[in-house]
Amino acid sequence: MCGLWLLRLSVPADPLEAGAWLASSSRRVAFALNLVPFAGIAFIWFIGVLRDRLGAQEDRFFATVFLGSGLLFLAMLFVAAAAADGLILAYSAQPKAILDSGTFAFARAFTFDVVHIYAFKMAAVFMITASTLALRTRVTARWIALLGYPSAALLLFGSGYSDWVLFAFPAWVMLVSSYILVDNLRGAPRIESKDDEQ
Repeated sequence: MCGLWLLRLSVPADPLEAGAWLASSSRRVAFALNLVPFAGIAFIWFIGVLRDRLGAQEDRFFATVFLGSGLLFLAMLFVAAAAADGLILAYSAQPKAILDSGTFAFARAFTFDVVHIYAFKMAAVFMITASTLALRTRVTARWIALLGYPSAALLLFGSGYSDWVLFAFPAWVMLVSSYILVDNLRGAPRIESKDDEQ
């Protein structure tokens, strides 16, 4: 969430912006982009923890969509981060040439579209399926699972209009993670998995 916050403060939401942020905020953006792999590792860990909690109750259909959408989200996030980082590196090598070329416009629009149109739509699908699995198996509090649906709708229909909408996803993931952590510390009974039955 920290990286997303830094990007939101540093890069204008307009994909057609002329590139003034490269001169003033490129170091802050590069730092935020360097946080993306760590966020990816944490997100894969989150998926693993959820699947472990689901155990034998995991529904194959929803679990497939859940895992696929999570991995697609992550892959697109990495692609967008690599494109933005490449843009910063190209700017540091040839500042004037990059801003005057079509390369900047393409890379900026590409990054914007991958994040806003594709990646966070997959995040919405992830939230819907995770919420459905959570409701069916009760691995989280009911209100947290229900909160996933309007948050996902916000991402599906609002991510192209406002960057602030994108914060719904990491906030929901943090909420679910916090609930699971507290639940585990309390020593709540664990759902029996297929491996435990053998």
